[in-house]
Amino acid sequence: MSTAKINTSLSLLRTVAVVVVMIGGIISFGFTLHAGHNNRSVFLIILFLCWVSSPFIGLLTACLLSRRWPLVMRKVLFIGMILIAIGSVVGYSGVLNPPGSKPAFIFLIVPLISWILIATIIPVAISKTRKKKI
Repeated sequence: MSTAKINTSLSLLRTVAVVVVMIGGIISFGFTLHAGHNNRSVFLIILFLCWVSSPFIGLLTACLLSRRWPLVMRKVLFIGMILIAIGSVVGYSGVLNPPGSKPAFIFLIVPLISWILIATIIPVAISKTRKKKI
């Protein structure tokens, strides 16, 4: 595959990843507001909004910082961005909630799982990059 085609496909993947993360962040923000609409503590709602938004902000920041990363690392990051954003929206939607679980549990655990995945995406990409050089 030519360099121009690789750059074009990577640029398209990056654009899709950024759009999916932004839409996922907005939808997750909305789910958080909806779940906390009966809560009288504005401080608690703000804390939840910050926690739920943090993986999306982290992913967008990583995307901005990835411009000089090797191709494989950027590809892994962009695919991870898409999967984490879609997984988060599905998690917040309530489709997978265990019966009898409190809504707050999902809004605590999904960002935690997202951060764990984010923390593993980069080392996986680094190891793939190093294996290709050998």
